[in-house]
Amino acid sequence: MDAVVSIPPAPGEPTDKPTPWRPERCQRIALVLQGGGALGAYQGGVYQALHEAGIEPDWVAGVSIGGINSAIIAGNPPERRLERLQAFWDRITDRKVWLYTPDGDVFRRARNAASSWLTMAFGQPGFFSPYSPGPWFSPAGAKQATSYYDSEPLRQTLLDLVDFDLVNKGNCRFSVGAVNVLSGNFKYFDNRTEVIGPEHVMASGALPPALPMVKIGTDHFWDGGIVSNTPLQHLLEHDDCINTLIFQVDLFSARGTLPRDMQDVMGRHKDIMYSSRTRYTTDVYRQLQTWKMRLHRALTRVPDAELTDEERHLKHQLADLPEITILHLIYQQKAYEGHAKDYEFSATSMHEHWQSGYEDTKRTLKRKDWLAMPPDGAGIVVHDVHREDEA
Repeated sequence: MDAVVSIPPAPGEPTDKPTPWRPERCQRIALVLQGGGALGAYQGGVYQALHEAGIEPDWVAGVSIGGINSAIIAGNPPERRLERLQAFWDRITDRKVWLYTPDGDVFRRARNAASSWLTMAFGQPGFFSPYSPGPWFSPAGAKQATSYYDSEPLRQTLLDLVDFDLVNKGNCRFSVGAVNVLSGNFKYFDNRTEVIGPEHVMASGALPPALPMVKIGTDHFWDGGIVSNTPLQHLLEHDDCINTLIFQVDLFSARGTLPRDMQDVMGRHKDIMYSSRTRYTTDVYRQLQTWKMRLHRALTRVPDAELTDEERHLKHQLADLPEITILHLIYQQKAYEGHAKDYEFSATSMHEHWQSGYEDTKRTLKRKDWLAMPPDGAGIVVHDVHREDEA
């Protein structure tokens, strides 16, 4: 295992200004953020721990709430990113639910149910507000006929907290995923190929039937999570031979427990549906990388004179495959959280989610051996602090 050039300071240690850091032979640090509504505060905690350790991403990619968090990171200089993320989550959770919640799961479950009901009834400040009249009382073709809520409050929030000129300068690469409503095709909006505006971020988070589709050019888009809730595949598909350290942050866990009541059934169904098989994606690309290395070894055994021009070109390409380390962080659901956890926007839950992300990332960064690029011939290596026994 290659040594790390300099180990970042332990998360939580006082620093006047974070010092940029990356492992030896690492040419890119990527932060990949899954969708998950209110659970997205977990990603804020992840970023805080990385920021305190002096680890700033070169590429942020997200879907839905992950796209919003990504836009705030890419759309601010490093010294302002954490402050703006905190401002976003404070703004959209600025509603009192109960003045006091007694200790115990049963009371917390009731308080969370009340919070999610308030979200359904009144929307969330700075995020979305209910249409009046709603879709069932609006004629076909009317603006209110295809969703329950208006997402215009989010547009203003994004304009307040994201510098889109900075996003489009491309100092930090930014990608956000959405689905074309007519074709059903998945599309990534990327600041390497187009000018990004608030509408691209809003499209990625336009989950039907709650939020309205967003028009971009002549096309209409919905939340990318209805096809793929993680942008990891988009990043791995770039055959650019750049050694990369990826922080993959998921909000729904593919693994869970056997449901015992209908609340459990709905929650487990949502977890499986939106987990997007991140582990499967990494396994497939790891296997693909292995076969590429085997093909290169086979081609090197054949004399150049016996190879076609195409085969020689392929041999040259396969000689420089990227080395990729993926640090997989997955939010672990609390016992009292039900199926409404992704639209339960209370400040109390937000702070819990944020703290969970912060602590999980601190634990991950303590594994200094995980922060190195893979050894020669390893290709893609995946580490998960919640599955250390399988690493």
